Amino acid sequence: MSQIRRKRTSSDRKPLGRFLSWSSDRTGIPEDGETEAREEKGNSSAAAEAADGARDIGWGRVCLFLQKLGKKTDSRGLSLAHCDLTATDLLELATLLECLPELEELDVSWNELIGGCLKALTSHLQQVGALRALRMCGCRLSPDDVAALGEVLSCMPLVEILDLSWNNGVGGGALQGWLVPPDPPLRELHLVSCQLTAADAALLGRIVSTLPRLRVLDVSCNALLGQEGGGGGAGFGQLAASLSHAATLNTLRLQACGLTVDSLGDLGGALRSLPALRELDLSSNKSLAGGLNRLTLHLAHLTHLESLGLHRCGLKRDDLEALIQALPALTALTALNVSANKEVGGVVHALVSALPLMQMKHLPLNSCSLNEESFTALALAVPYLSSVDVSWCKVVGGRLALLLDALQPSVVVELRLSSCGLTTEDLRHLAAACQRGGLSSLRVLDVSYNGSVGHEGWSALFAAGGLGLLEDLDLSLRPSTSAPCSSWLPTLLRALPCLPALTRLAAQRWTISSQEREKLERLLRKRNVQLEWDSTNEGGALFLKSTNQEKSEETEE
Repeated sequence: MSQIRRKRTSSDRKPLGRFLSWSSDRTGIPEDGETEAREEKGNSSAAAEAADGARDIGWGRVCLFLQKLGKKTDSRGLSLAHCDLTATDLLELATLLECLPELEELDVSWNELIGGCLKALTSHLQQVGALRALRMCGCRLSPDDVAALGEVLSCMPLVEILDLSWNNGVGGGALQGWLVPPDPPLRELHLVSCQLTAADAALLGRIVSTLPRLRVLDVSCNALLGQEGGGGGAGFGQLAASLSHAATLNTLRLQACGLTVDSLGDLGGALRSLPALRELDLSSNKSLAGGLNRLTLHLAHLTHLESLGLHRCGLKRDDLEALIQALPALTALTALNVSANKEVGGVVHALVSALPLMQMKHLPLNSCSLNEESFTALALAVPYLSSVDVSWCKVVGGRLALLLDALQPSVVVELRLSSCGLTTEDLRHLAAACQRGGLSSLRVLDVSYNGSVGHEGWSALFAAGGLGLLEDLDLSLRPSTSAPCSSWLPTLLRALPCLPALTRLAAQRWTISSQEREKLERLLRKRNVQLEWDSTNEGGALFLKSTNQEKSEETEE
């Protein structure tokens, strides 16, 4: 023992207190200080165990609540849309929020019964300090609900996405009392179809001016938003002016907002303050016709603009010429929607010549009164487009081969030819394009409302193959018409195994026998394919899903 013992230095020697403590441990007699430490440790351990137990109980309550609604548990995201939530459910959800400290996303959209009761939830929202996305679309929120939500915004400092779309109670001044937190991180604000008025536009302008990080603003489908407001710059002009404080904005959607030529002037002046804007949608604003030049003069400031929407705006020839002059400056443009503007048919060649074709992906020209010359000009752009839509253009009938020959198989993923007056020969050309692999990347094919096609054309299309990636196929007939499908249905049934990606097949107004229905059931029994057929033809079949939604036929003006 003496051979391995070393001489201890003064630094190695323990103080007397430490020696006594060590000796007390050895003898089992603890010191007073250590007793207190042990008691504190025991108390803290007990408290931790109690907290863990409380968390477990709370999480158990959350799981039971979600199980009752048929939803999966997720501590970071609650998606309770379309759950028929009641006021009682909302109150229970509110009491559970304290058990979800890590919750980042909450979606209670499309629960109409919670309207008028939102304060039961908003009073608890401050307990989820990590919340980043809040969605309450279509909940019939009342003005009091919206005001209650506005009062707690300052208690949710991390919210980046707020969606209150399809709630009429948002309009009419309910935004008046919104308290935006200092330096708010809000990046997306969606207020689609909220009955916003010109007065609300002024209120919204004051809110937007306090959101320096805003990237997406969608106030579409508020038809009164663009009306003239009161004096002092109120109304849409004030909203447009507030955009100068949102330099990071990259998406601005103003569809169907009742915009006028004066609105375009206000908006045009704000564009120079939006260098990051990538998407601008002004579709379905017919009152801006004749004054588009008030906007196009400022488009050159949008050097990063990728998508411009002017669908169904009643654009006149002068508007289109002003747009064509501005297009060369939009070097980042990949999508331009001027569909449902009948005058477009006369300027397609100039339009295509002004576009950066090699990067264009979307150029829908449905309902544009195309003529032979403009249809030929479109073929110049088709090789670069991933989506081709010439629906409601009768000139396509008998000339489809010209379009198909221009398609690039690795590029086009969507082809819409609804109500084009297609012939049986056109369908044969379409079948030939499938056979040679020209549509191998296609995911959406719409050949609906082409009743003049004979059964030989449909059979040729289904027998051709080459549509292995197709997900959506629509071959419905026009409303108030019907026809038997017995001649081509067997070919379609044989082709279904060669359509492994198919998720939707629309065949409205084609008549089907009970025997054919049984065959269809057997083939679809193990496949999750949504088959849309008329209820009059359904006959109790398990796999035929009827729908009352009809395509709203756009008449060519």
